[in-house]
Amino acid sequence: MKAVRLHAQWSPKPDFKLGPKDIEGKVTWLGSKVWRYPEVKFEDIPKPEIKRPTEVVIKVRACGICGSDVHMAQADENGYIFYPGLTGFPAVLGHEFSGEVVEAGPEAINRRNNQPFEIGEPVTAEEMLWCGYCRHCADGFPNHCENLHEIGFDVDGAFAEYIVVDAKYLWSLKELEKNYAGEKLFLAGSIVEPTSVAYNAVIERGGGVRPGDSVVIFGGGPIGLGACAVLKRGGAQVILSEPSEVRRKMAEEMGVDFTINPQKENVAEAILEYTKGMGAKIYLEATGVPQIIWKDLEETIWSARGINSTVVVVARADVEIPLTAEVFQVKRAQIVGSQGHSGHGNFPHVISLMAAGMDMTKAISKTVTLEEIPQYIKRLQTDKDLIKVTAINQ
Repeated sequence: MKAVRLHAQWSPKPDFKLGPKDIEGKVTWLGSKVWRYPEVKFEDIPKPEIKRPTEVVIKVRACGICGSDVHMAQADENGYIFYPGLTGFPAVLGHEFSGEVVEAGPEAINRRNNQPFEIGEPVTAEEMLWCGYCRHCADGFPNHCENLHEIGFDVDGAFAEYIVVDAKYLWSLKELEKNYAGEKLFLAGSIVEPTSVAYNAVIERGGGVRPGDSVVIFGGGPIGLGACAVLKRGGAQVILSEPSEVRRKMAEEMGVDFTINPQKENVAEAILEYTKGMGAKIYLEATGVPQIIWKDLEETIWSARGINSTVVVVARADVEIPLTAEVFQVKRAQIVGSQGHSGHGNFPHVISLMAAGMDMTKAISKTVTLEEIPQYIKRLQTDKDLIKVTAINQ
């Protein structure tokens, strides 16, 4: 079958020491320290087959390009990939996907009805392949599984005609059929995963909101826009700081209350004006360049009358943040990291929100063929007017 696969050279930086979870030449938990000279290829690979009774073969119908895909394929001046996380190459890219079940093992159970999966069921999947038996999984933190693998990062992903996934990571999209039909159903299904990343960031890690709370989103990419949509459904006043006019307009279509162009406006002053001097309950770092926005963020927290704000870092970046401890001590503020989307009801909650009218398909700028994915992965390195590019398989 046809697939989009990334190849790279295993070449640890001289000052990097492999950790206990790294596997020499195969897998590392710190990709930007190890993988060099990435190359994305459209090539033929064997069609995946069921190997365990709980597995399901899915015909991929839609798969979106994530910023992680872009950064795994993007190299710095020394040839090292930008993406700092868990990676193992070669691997088929793509993890924001939906499709339909074409084969199911005898023990593959559908959570929708607690019955075996039937052929034709529309599904999406978590990309965090948590084990379920390590200490972190047992404590209820599957996104931080000690034996973690990830679809499209170190396990073959969904920029392909078919993919095999264990049933425990699958979620039915039947609930969306009342709002979406045909291709639109699978487009909606493909954007459940990034929206669940946003949901986990602002609701689970950020603590959620009460109606009327103010929140600030830095970055209007798919995760930032997903957070905007989720928080608006929760009754928050949402402020977005984003330099792209296209992304600001998209946020406004999704109901965002105020948008800020950080290249032309004083971000802290604008936030304080919109919040009547009180500042926000949640600040979401979804830009991937925290070293750039951190000054504005700290100035806002320091100048605001309010206290107890939470900064959630969701975008991945192998950079140091110029943190001023005094700001967080005096203002009783905190910083939390947010990784992944699994657990805590994130996926079913997002699917239910979408079934109730939260239309995230607006964020899809363009649909393309699987063969076009390599060129768009490259284009998205610089073209910020494209929000979400999604491959469609017929």
